[in-house]
Amino acid sequence: MELQKAQLHQLKTAMEMIDGAKAHLREQGIDQWQSGYPDENSIRRDILSGKGFFMVDCGALLGYLCIDFDGEPAYDGLNGTWATGKPYVVVHRMACVAAARGKGISSTVFRLVEEMSLAKGVRSFRIDTDAANTKMQHILRKNGFTYRGTILFDNSEKIAFDKTIERENAND
Repeated sequence: MELQKAQLHQLKTAMEMIDGAKAHLREQGIDQWQSGYPDENSIRRDILSGKGFFMVDCGALLGYLCIDFDGEPAYDGLNGTWATGKPYVVVHRMACVAAARGKGISSTVFRLVEEMSLAKGVRSFRIDTDAANTKMQHILRKNGFTYRGTILFDNSEKIAFDKTIERENAND
């Protein structure tokens, strides 16, 4: 599997993945992403800024995510304490196609993001999710992330996690 930068002509494909994830969250009774965000403008900004990526395996697009090294302003207001400092990488708007869910792809993607981060000299990884999104929380803990507190994002409280990226993790 690899991460490929998304191109503007792939905006519709990325939105289909996001919309599928929104429906999946709704089916589970999770309010995350149900207020319009992330919308087409969010994804367009990701792509135009070079932060939008597809998860690709043997040419098949399995999902979409934003990989951001510029920081997240909402993280400055953490109700808690980050274990790791700046600079950091943050992943936002991660969505897998239905056929790829439950196959460990998120763990692979996190390792690829860690490799990308280490290549840039970044050893801190932050991410957030809804309190009701227990699947993502499980994935995060399984991948070495630790709960750090809460933030306000998209007009709601999110739970925040971070981890220090160790060289051995990136080379598994």
